[in-house]
Amino acid sequence: MMNIDMFALEQEARGEGWRIIAGGDEAGRGPWAGPVFAAFAILPEPCPILGLNDSKQLSRGERRRLYDLIRAEAVGYGIGRAEPEEIDRYNILEATRLAFRRAFEALWPVPDFVLLDYIKLPWMKCPHRAYAKGDALSASIAAASILAKEARDRVMEELDAKYPGYGFAKHMGYGTPQHQNALRSLGPCVIHRRSFKPIKALLSVSEP
Repeated sequence: MMNIDMFALEQEARGEGWRIIAGGDEAGRGPWAGPVFAAFAILPEPCPILGLNDSKQLSRGERRRLYDLIRAEAVGYGIGRAEPEEIDRYNILEATRLAFRRAFEALWPVPDFVLLDYIKLPWMKCPHRAYAKGDALSASIAAASILAKEARDRVMEELDAKYPGYGFAKHMGYGTPQHQNALRSLGPCVIHRRSFKPIKALLSVSEP
């Protein structure tokens, strides 16, 4: 059963007079390859979705189930991404902010108030508040984390088929031993983040 405390931040915001409350989170800042994703979710009140939690605490099967439930039951949601070349051009923080902006632009209805897992979004004019480990504190942020994580995992599985040999469907672009071995054997491909130190080091070694 869901811990009612997961709705404490939403209840606090409603107590301040806000009515349409969205949660926002990202996935994929740390990997060496692939896009970074962000998502927003507006949950109904009362919320019929059981088991919402930080996506990192859920199994893949649970994330898949909740991803479909959130999209079916949410008042609204938006998912955005920034590509590896944008990460290299702007840096990972600014690319993450870009993914958030795209997710927010896809969100309807427009929220009165936004709860965020801790990140500063200078472009956001909507009243908002950010919390450290917010995806473990707020059902809305947890829902956004699940949307972002599962959407990204599905893209990485597609990219695994497009760029075989790296194991993207298993490690999702993170710097695992399997990924490191593949990189030493194959070198980076077009979805690797060339501005990240491990990839930059490999590229410098391979240059004449």
